Amino acid sequence: MSIRLKRVYAAPGPHDGFRILVDRLWPRGVSRRAAHMDLWLKEVAPSTSLRQWFGHDPAKWADFRDRYYSELDSNPGAVEQLNEQVRRGVVTLVYAARDTEYNHAVALKQYLENSNNEES
Repeated sequence: MSIRLKRVYAAPGPHDGFRILVDRLWPRGVSRRAAHMDLWLKEVAPSTSLRQWFGHDPAKWADFRDRYYSELDSNPGAVEQLNEQVRRGVVTLVYAARDTEYNHAVALKQYLENSNNEES
């Protein structure tokens, strides 16, 4: 299992594997052609209200992850679609956030790694 993270504004690379955009909205200033996405899975993005509440505030990180994980738990179909790709090989979760440490893609990667470790 290999899950990577990359900003959508970074150039696609040969080691990205299967590229999945995990944002609810298409990123500004990026054409679909230039993005080289294999899948846009907006269903795994946090709800608009949760994203706005969080606002990339590091002080809210733990609460954000807990709330986001609850949303993911309520969406098993989309999560399973991600897990199927992860089982096939390298997956890069692509996101637009400027903050590379406190964003939903980081939390999603942790969620997927934890759920796949529990299955092992």
